[in-house]
Amino acid sequence: MFRSLARQSTLKQVASRLSVRNLGTVVEDSVGPKCYGGTYTVTLIPGDGIGQETAAAVKSVFGAAKVPVEFEQFDLSGFTPENDKLMQEALASLRRNKVGLKGILYTPIRLGHSSFNVAMRKELDIYASVAHCKNIPGINARHKDVDFVIIRENTEGEYSGLEHQSFPGVVESLKIITRPKTERIARYAFDYALRHGRKRVTIVHKANIMKLADGLFLNTCRAVAKEYPTIQHNDMIVDNTAMQLVSKPQQFDVMVMPNLYGSIVSNIGAGLIGGPGIVPGANYGREFAIFEPGSRHVAKDIQGRNTANPSSLILSSVMMLRHLQLNEHADQIEKAVHKTLSVDGIRTPDLGGSQSTTDFTKAVIRNL
Repeated sequence: MFRSLARQSTLKQVASRLSVRNLGTVVEDSVGPKCYGGTYTVTLIPGDGIGQETAAAVKSVFGAAKVPVEFEQFDLSGFTPENDKLMQEALASLRRNKVGLKGILYTPIRLGHSSFNVAMRKELDIYASVAHCKNIPGINARHKDVDFVIIRENTEGEYSGLEHQSFPGVVESLKIITRPKTERIARYAFDYALRHGRKRVTIVHKANIMKLADGLFLNTCRAVAKEYPTIQHNDMIVDNTAMQLVSKPQQFDVMVMPNLYGSIVSNIGAGLIGGPGIVPGANYGREFAIFEPGSRHVAKDIQGRNTANPSSLILSSVMMLRHLQLNEHADQIEKAVHKTLSVDGIRTPDLGGSQSTTDFTKAVIRNL
């Protein structure tokens, strides 16, 4: 009886979540970012761990480059999950400004506290996560000529948060895959390939085992692929994808996948090119966009030591500037970061160097 009621309750949650969403497309967005007098207002959530240090680096670089952006900062933390009021204030700011820059918020492994990171994406329906894994010249990496984009569905899959104990010692966790949201992320991936001159989209799945859930994801993506005859496509089982990434990553161009696989693949991608400190990322929805490091690490172990690599958040802010059509500022900052890393050889300990976060930030400012 308990199991039946729990299952019914969970399914009602699923139905409720699916019924309230008008999925739409990015094209239908009619309200842009908040801009007054040529200055954009952006919500800033530094995050936990090294977040305050990397956010300070971004603010210093923006100030030096005279970027027309003002930040509304919210020091939200996953270490204080009871602070729901601040979470709601941050969400209200994001709804006003339409654009946010964010570090990674800590998610404790305990019952009763859902991830603030996941909650934001679901609340604002920020459905497409984009992480770009590309070699930076001069940075030692396991492979050369790596340049691929991971596009991850952000709002369902294993991260649906629908779990219950049906019997003591027996837990059921629901993985939700729906056709509308799969169509949406598939179109986003193929549109991305088309807009950025990329040639192939790889669909990552585990349909050989999860025949209904991942089978729906795979078949829906294949159907969408037919609408893009100029873009090649293939599919690959997720465990084989992991092996192929570490053996021959050059074969990948654009990759699209459900939520959990994207989390794993983005971390593999970071390891291939030098670490999470140099991987930028973004999350897009119909109305809102949040930019954050593409490999989601809190790095609490080096918090407060002034050794954090701010490149991933700075390069994520570059993606944000391009989203705001501030392309000159974006190019200026991106070139300064690459010159600092590749030509000057200014590197933090994660990249084999000895410079501090402050040293790196000052070098980027000099290179502006």
